[in-house]
Amino acid sequence: MELLEIDTKRLLSMQLLRHAVNMTDTTAREELPARERLLAAAVEAFAEKGFAATTTRDIASRAGMSPAAVYVHHDSKESLLYRVSLDGHEHTLRIITEAAATTTSPADRVWRMVHSFSLWHADNSRVGRIVQYEYHALSGEHRAEVATYRRRIEQAMQDALTDGVDQGILAVDDIPGTAFALLSLGIDVVRWYEPGGSWTGEGLASLHADLAVKMTRA
Repeated sequence: MELLEIDTKRLLSMQLLRHAVNMTDTTAREELPARERLLAAAVEAFAEKGFAATTTRDIASRAGMSPAAVYVHHDSKESLLYRVSLDGHEHTLRIITEAAATTTSPADRVWRMVHSFSLWHADNSRVGRIVQYEYHALSGEHRAEVATYRRRIEQAMQDALTDGVDQGILAVDDIPGTAFALLSLGIDVVRWYEPGGSWTGEGLASLHADLAVKMTRA
């Protein structure tokens, strides 16, 4: 499977964003670049209040900036949502594609893809909550762009299942529906998961991956 060529700056941005979102030290966060501070503040606000209830003033306040400063880096609240959503979808597409390329065994491939996808949603639960549940708040143009990533993620899982069925290793009657169901295991994590609870991200991802193989093996 072809590996994705994603802008290194975007991947670095995703790493900085995750770091900023998890920062509890306000002073340390203020030392981040302004764009990253605004993105981290937007993630906090969107995750806690939802996109519709969040104001530009709220985002600016969380970032320790004036409302006018937001528009220096982002032209609207929706553009902040678009940036978070696009980065999240690009990153999940990359990890699931890379996971698929690490083995030629159909069952192992499904295991690794589901594990990586679920683990990302656990490790990035607040970002994932926005990526998954604020999709319809994007503009039509931005939603169409993000939708291409969703289709490619689903296609990657469908390709893995199809390969396994063709080799007689997996038994799947409805490949598109099964691919959607396996991905939904990871997507649903963002609805309830919080770090520090009874489940670790690794434990949850391994459980999902084990279930995926049991459900699809011939």
